[in-house]
Amino acid sequence: MTSNQEVSLEFFPPKTEAGRVKLVEQTLPALAPLAPEYCSVTYGAGGSTRETTVGVVDGLQREGQDVAPHLSFGADDEAAMAALLERYREMGISRLVALRGDIPSGMGGGGHLVHANELVDFIRRHSGDHFSIAVAAYPEIHPQAKSYETDIFYLKQKLDAGADKAITQFFFNVDSYFYFLDRCQAAGIEQPIHPGIMPIVNFTNLERFAGSCGAEIPRWIRQRVAGFGDDQESVRKFGIEVVTQICATLQESGAPGVHFYTMNQVEPTLTIAANLGLIDTP
Repeated sequence: MTSNQEVSLEFFPPKTEAGRVKLVEQTLPALAPLAPEYCSVTYGAGGSTRETTVGVVDGLQREGQDVAPHLSFGADDEAAMAALLERYREMGISRLVALRGDIPSGMGGGGHLVHANELVDFIRRHSGDHFSIAVAAYPEIHPQAKSYETDIFYLKQKLDAGADKAITQFFFNVDSYFYFLDRCQAAGIEQPIHPGIMPIVNFTNLERFAGSCGAEIPRWIRQRVAGFGDDQESVRKFGIEVVTQICATLQESGAPGVHFYTMNQVEPTLTIAANLGLIDTP
């Protein structure tokens, strides 16, 4: 990207110690040539991966990486959330990604959800301006949204509550992102909205993710992938080509940067970055 466009990376907390070691000691160093502004670490439904997330955050930070933990109330009460904020502050964390989150399966109606704007307000009341806060945005609209307009209204609420920027859900229709920016600007949103980029690694998993989060996979992409059958190498090369072109369009159009959903894999993020001229060809 250009000097004013940042690259950030997202990881999920591995379930095993071997996975955590691999992430910190192999995956992160391999992606270091991208010089990420920060790395975010996801947070399981209702805080189900809290300790694992904190451990990964600590490991990445010890490697000199600026880290932005994901945070959501889920089933936690205010005391538990305040304690976690203080813990992150003591660790030297200065970034957060604030999300509504989900109640873990099996909890029924016993938990409670706190909307992201309320979480942002809670963070600001308890921590002032210590944390830079990012929130989620949906160019193709959140699957639970009543309308396009109400979804933008709720995004503005999150930003007005004190968030500094937004990161989008992944998309493959780049026009949806630019149209979304126009509508956000018309609604009075001035904070930057960073596009989230999902490399095509496992198409079956991608279809499942897309279905649950309201992201559209265009028919032409589905048809092209179907034409490759079991030829996973061709699917991989095609996915890199498609996502590289999306990123190049964003780059040329002045997007504030890109946020790669890495799925804890080095490839194809590294190849896409090399194609864009962000790093030397591996």
